[in-house]
Amino acid sequence: MRGFRIGKIFGIDIHIDWSWLLIFGLVSWSLAATFGQMHSEWTTQTQWGIALLAALLFFISVLAHELAHSMVARARGVPVRNITLFMFGGVSNIQKDPSSPIGELLVTIVGPLTSFLLGFVFLILGTGSVALSNIDVTNATAMLANLGPVNTILLWLGSVNILVGLFNLIPGFPLDGGRIVRSILWAITDDLSKATRWASWMGQAVAWAIIFAGMSMLFGVQIPLLGGGFINGIWLIFIGWFLQGAAVQSYRKVYIQDVLEDIPVKKMMYTKVPIVPASISIDTLINNYIMKSDNRAFIVYAGEQMVGMVTVDDIRKVSAEKRSLMSVRDVMTPSEKMIVVAPEEEAAEALQRLQTEDIRQLPVVNGKQIVGLLRRKDVIRWLQFQSQLS
Repeated sequence: MRGFRIGKIFGIDIHIDWSWLLIFGLVSWSLAATFGQMHSEWTTQTQWGIALLAALLFFISVLAHELAHSMVARARGVPVRNITLFMFGGVSNIQKDPSSPIGELLVTIVGPLTSFLLGFVFLILGTGSVALSNIDVTNATAMLANLGPVNTILLWLGSVNILVGLFNLIPGFPLDGGRIVRSILWAITDDLSKATRWASWMGQAVAWAIIFAGMSMLFGVQIPLLGGGFINGIWLIFIGWFLQGAAVQSYRKVYIQDVLEDIPVKKMMYTKVPIVPASISIDTLINNYIMKSDNRAFIVYAGEQMVGMVTVDDIRKVSAEKRSLMSVRDVMTPSEKMIVVAPEEEAAEALQRLQTEDIRQLPVVNGKQIVGLLRRKDVIRWLQFQSQLS
């Protein structure tokens, strides 16, 4: 996911994907139209102002749902990279699976519980203030028509948070309901990989059912609890397509971790470490080293001493006209800032570091000596080979 960082809460980076801006606009537009039908006496400015505020509070509720996942995960020693809000809600970037079924269950169930809690709190506040305002609560149409802006927002937020909690409990991995199913299967089989495979199959079945329901709506079929209509059908198809892909990707992630378990970095590292002098120009590095090999990262030496590492990504930051004037030393990552890995370290942990830092290679260091490079393509080659063997 690509987007931008908006801040940090409890030490967790909060990101917004660009697709979130689209869904925020669509939700606001839909709410403005709905509120306009309910309250024709409201001005257009009021309708849009209330709609924008309600949409913002809804996504804050989604953020609270994800924060609950992340805080429990961190409390159980599971690292959390960030939380990203995107088109289909939010996702906590939890770096690895919990170490036990009960850990999985606790990290998962707290999200829907948070949504239910928020929903009931908003409904209690909304209905309580309605009762105090002497509105006839026995006539639903009259009640909705006489709601003020605050009550309208509270009652809508209450109902939509409960719906979010219920939707997440659908037993389709990687939704929260699917993860609960996986934790139960994990406890029964004592095999995370097998439990994930079964939960992924269930998730894909649920996803295809949602896609089928959406396609049925396109042809005028009314689905119980979901309704009908072309727009609703399109949305269901998108949601099902997203869930199907997420189920496959989630299983693939666990499969990779399983294949790499107990495999040391030294078994797949590239041992012919490419080196370059620190004093040469960037142009010389490009023409004499990069263009004459398939290497994209080089260890930099000054005499007999290693001083850093330079990559193609470092070179991209320098304009073409400056490359003849600047040396490798000017753009390299100094050795004290290099992210390294030991040859005996598990490849699964090293791959996680590559992904977390969003880099293409890790220097493999034994003591103070560079003994190799672990590149993403080396890991991919190993996984492909193991897949062919199996």
